[in-house]
Amino acid sequence: MTDPTPSPAELARIAVQGVLADLRHTRHRGLVVDSPPGAGKTTLVVQAVRALVAAKQPCIVIAQTNHQVNDLVRRLAAQAPDLQIGRLTAHTYTVPHHVLAMANTHSEVNIGALDKADVVIATARKWASVRDRQWPWAIIDEAYQMRSDALLLIAELAHRTLFVGDPGQLDPFSTIDTPRWLGLPHDPMNSAVAVLLQKNPDLPVHSLPVSWRLPPSAADIVSKAFYPFTGFSAGTHKPDRRMEFATAGMRGPLDETVDLAALTGWALLELPARHTARIDPEASQAAADVATRLLTRHATTFCENEPDGRALEPADIAIGTAHRDQARHIQQILHRQSPNLTGITVDTANRLQGREYAVTIVVHPLSGRRDASAFHLEAGRLCVLTSRHRHACIVIARAGIADLLDAHPSTDPVHLGVPAKFPDGWEANHHVLAHLSDHRIRGT
Repeated sequence: MTDPTPSPAELARIAVQGVLADLRHTRHRGLVVDSPPGAGKTTLVVQAVRALVAAKQPCIVIAQTNHQVNDLVRRLAAQAPDLQIGRLTAHTYTVPHHVLAMANTHSEVNIGALDKADVVIATARKWASVRDRQWPWAIIDEAYQMRSDALLLIAELAHRTLFVGDPGQLDPFSTIDTPRWLGLPHDPMNSAVAVLLQKNPDLPVHSLPVSWRLPPSAADIVSKAFYPFTGFSAGTHKPDRRMEFATAGMRGPLDETVDLAALTGWALLELPARHTARIDPEASQAAADVATRLLTRHATTFCENEPDGRALEPADIAIGTAHRDQARHIQQILHRQSPNLTGITVDTANRLQGREYAVTIVVHPLSGRRDASAFHLEAGRLCVLTSRHRHACIVIARAGIADLLDAHPSTDPVHLGVPAKFPDGWEANHHVLAHLSDHRIRGT
């Protein structure tokens, strides 16, 4: 008998076709698409652009950072060589040469110079400077990262807007204190999508059901911990992804950690319990050593795109931290150990959003802390750090995080007019720790 259960590819196709159908026929002023990590969000944006241009409805694309804009320009130029793509930029920003390598891409600082472009892409901040222009459609990428006040500045640029984003990632952030606005209807720190749906509860909301990035070993745990209402599954099967080493390891925590990660997709290298300063030298050194061991043992990754295998390179590895000074410290360690290691990406969760690697190494945000502050407890931060990988995620943490969570239950004040957040960071951290407890290697 034929299995009636649709394949992941079929589920994804049905979901995308539903979005594109609404794009063509909706009477609403907006559409929302919720996308889990690696669900093909950028591919959907490219398909939406092509569909709108084919329907003679010029559109603009809005992203939150220059890195996101550059990535969209490159992807769209490669997948739609028949389209003329405009890259609108600020006077003070120089677009990297590789972004404009395709003949169908053009960069300008004035919107009038891009009138012949089929689609124009820029950051929300740049679009806010455009006046007396309107398009039939706007597409906002990483919409959950956009602050509500930023949406107000560009709301009149288009008659209709497609909002595409990941609801489990980090919320909009600010470098200044914002409690004064909590609970107020004009709180600028609210997500653009949250405010949009609050004011327009009848807007269509679609969900992409498959992650093509996360392997089966990660999709289930990430879905349950961070996406309780819009679960998703992996687009691949367990045999599709594996990691092998050309050389055997020596006995010790480092080799046991990378071997376990290659076997199961997860590993927790747990250092002895200790309260530390924000920069923990031992945890930083452990993260650098794990990355080094992956390369010195000549790891090879196999997947549906590379069935014959591909040697793991520094650019395939990311080390994620909570703070920039932690990332800089690890970068210095890598540079001292070998100039070849500088190709490894070391950055904060905020800057790793939207990016993808073969292996990620995570310094747990709560490792070595005396308290569980709201910043370090935020579910989106841990979600980003544990959902960038295609093959394995290795967590570096000091023992005692579970006890820390139990000693510091959430006591944040309740504010009128502020919707409850799901998932709760306290619960999400416990969920991930429970999973990692079965993949623990004791460090020294």
